[in-house]
Amino acid sequence: MAKATFTARWIAALKPSTEKQVDYFDTKPPSLGLRLAPSGRKTWFILYRAGGRLRRLTLGTYPVLSLADAREQALSARHTVAKGGDPATDKQRLSAAPTVEEIATQYLDLYAKVHKKSWREDARFLTTDVLPQWGQRKAYAILRGDVIALLDQIVERGAPIMANRALRLVRRLFNWAISRELLDHNPCLQVKAPSKEVERDRVLSEEEIGGVWAACSQLDLVLHAYFKLSLLTAQRGGEVRAMRWADIDLETRWWTIPAEIAKNGLAHRVPLSPAAYDLLQQLEATASSQWVFPSPRRAQQPFQNVQKPAGQLVAMSGVVFVPHDLRRTAASHMTSMGIPRLVVAKILNHIEPGVTRVYDRHSYDAEKRQALDAWGRKVLALVTGETGKVIPLRLRGGDSDARI
Repeated sequence: MAKATFTARWIAALKPSTEKQVDYFDTKPPSLGLRLAPSGRKTWFILYRAGGRLRRLTLGTYPVLSLADAREQALSARHTVAKGGDPATDKQRLSAAPTVEEIATQYLDLYAKVHKKSWREDARFLTTDVLPQWGQRKAYAILRGDVIALLDQIVERGAPIMANRALRLVRRLFNWAISRELLDHNPCLQVKAPSKEVERDRVLSEEEIGGVWAACSQLDLVLHAYFKLSLLTAQRGGEVRAMRWADIDLETRWWTIPAEIAKNGLAHRVPLSPAAYDLLQQLEATASSQWVFPSPRRAQQPFQNVQKPAGQLVAMSGVVFVPHDLRRTAASHMTSMGIPRLVVAKILNHIEPGVTRVYDRHSYDAEKRQALDAWGRKVLALVTGETGKVIPLRLRGGDSDARI
């Protein structure tokens, strides 16, 4: 062990003189150490006692860490020791702290996949937007400014509503990490959603329905059928994408959405109109996956991201819409055709409030089939110019007939 008065010039000129490493100690407080390796590598450190044991804390290497900065770090570490702390143990704990990627992986495996039907959306966003920027960083090192910068980037690329979704997911991710004692703070605290959201009420007109329907023919068969079936069945996009051949009975024209796939957790029977049936028959002829709409890259997984093909449909048809507008359009047009709102609610698989949900055990299968068959005829009439047949729907309990 050698002592020397550390100066920037002396340290820069210091060269190894033996084949063994040599430790030098500064004669000035706070007793900074410098280890010189035979290779010439120079490493800053301090020695201290904690709990009766001699401890060593490595501060960094020269010249990345200058003499002035090393002295400042050494002084801070000495203050920690004086207060009863152990900076070497603290450093080891921080070094072992999980990265954002490690937390994201655990979140998806232990929480999202277990509790969220939309976990693939979480995985997609984390993979495309969060992990490329934060993945290898320690989660505890993510600050509020980092969150704001991430949201600003998403807004700047023209996706302000997606930025709101991103904030919700990142906040949930860090809250979950806190609940698992992987973190002790959430950098999303007091970060406001970057964009004001207005509930959409977009309903396509009859002319727009025809335009979108015609444009679908320019997509490949899977996407072509996906958008048309979304309109014909009035079901949620995620439920349509998760459609499996095992859940479809083409002979009786029924599609059963299992409880684990339905957004509200309730199994749901959807009658297939002749128009929907024809589309599924076309798909079945070339099916090679358990999924009706398999991913083009991974056939054993369902298709997930429809934003890009939806954008293509907008460009080709000239009709501005988002995929969920198709469900709202179907529901709105069915009520305008005279189909009772209760029947439409049953088709949409909405949960009825209060005693209605408890005591109304009627399946409404017949009413749903008549309604969707009539809606299918209406759509085909719009796109072919033919007049759809009008049939009466007799309601229960003496209600008057509705023309559909």
